[in-house]
Amino acid sequence: MTAAEPGAAARPRRLRVTGGCHCGNLALAFETARDPGELVVRACGCSFCRRHGGRTVSDPNGRVEFVAHDPSLLNRYSFGLGTAQFLVCRTCGVYIGAVMAEAGSAYAIVNVNALQTPEVFAKAAVPVSYDRESATERRTRRRALWTPALVVERSDA
Repeated sequence: MTAAEPGAAARPRRLRVTGGCHCGNLALAFETARDPGELVVRACGCSFCRRHGGRTVSDPNGRVEFVAHDPSLLNRYSFGLGTAQFLVCRTCGVYIGAVMAEAGSAYAIVNVNALQTPEVFAKAAVPVSYDRESATERRTRRRALWTPALVVERSDA
């Protein structure tokens, strides 16, 4: 589309950032039409996120795709209330994001530290704690705030 086409100015340009784990087995592509400065970067206070130095971002109007090139090396780690799976590479140990699957849909957050260009989300992370949420409250918050997601498992070998 060129700038001269009708409606071109009204359509926001989509930002697409990619990343993945250190060894390359897990990849991700995050898309948003929002300015990266408008998105809240969160630093969850749970022990998993603290130990991984996780800084996460999401956009309920965006999309994210996670790809496991060798699905046997994808660790889907759950803990606590078990309402999400944290995607961790079994080879290099990098945490790339978390996914909640529900009723045929999936919602995710992306670990900014796993992006090729983490500086796109350079502002300071906001500390958050979800310890007091029930499983129902947690799922409701995630449906409202997390990014629609797709997890693709394929054997590229």
